[in-house]
Amino acid sequence: MSANKKAVVLLSGGLDSATVLAIARERGFELHALSFDYGQRHRVELKAAHRIAQSFGAKHSVISFDLRQFGGSALTGDIDVPKNRPQDQISEGIPITYVPARNTIFLSFALGVAETTGSFDIFVGVNALDYSGYPDCRGEFIKAFESLANVATKAGVEGQRFTIHAPLIEMTKAQIIREGARLGVAYSMTTSCYDPSPEGRACGRCDSCQLRRKGFAEAGVGDPTSYQ
Repeated sequence: MSANKKAVVLLSGGLDSATVLAIARERGFELHALSFDYGQRHRVELKAAHRIAQSFGAKHSVISFDLRQFGGSALTGDIDVPKNRPQDQISEGIPITYVPARNTIFLSFALGVAETTGSFDIFVGVNALDYSGYPDCRGEFIKAFESLANVATKAGVEGQRFTIHAPLIEMTKAQIIREGARLGVAYSMTTSCYDPSPEGRACGRCDSCQLRRKGFAEAGVGDPTSYQ
């Protein structure tokens, strides 16, 4: 792969997206990390994203818009984040932390950045095994968006091909953590909590914290997270 091969990598500041950034770097891409300030209650993730991008020598951009205008999610509205749910509930149905159309919107922004910078590879850390049941984290969605990207852009119509990479899609959280550990991801920089304290400490009880804790335990890797 040529040294000037570019990729746009969606970087939330969580452990999945940090691992994907490391995977893209290992594959030889020049990295442009893209984060979003969308009115989320867990804005502390943006500081984490900046630290992670710096640690990988990636260019980092933050795009701001307000998904609170949509409502309908505990991450952007005045709805309590579910806590202490058992594992069978976490893996069943679509929870109230789902943000309507979020990954479609994120990938649309990434596609615009990719087209204007000549980056025909977009990486996203969606996962369809140890996850919270979001419809926009499934392989069907990634495949559909890739098809859209190649018919909706000037570059696509003129013969360039966009590829949406979702390298974690069929991995468990434990497998993701082991892969990130191999690639040197400093998970102490990452944050996964949906409802952190004002200081950024993880609640330890939301679905995302529980999946994170379970992943580290199953991976046999020490969890560096500071929980409340």
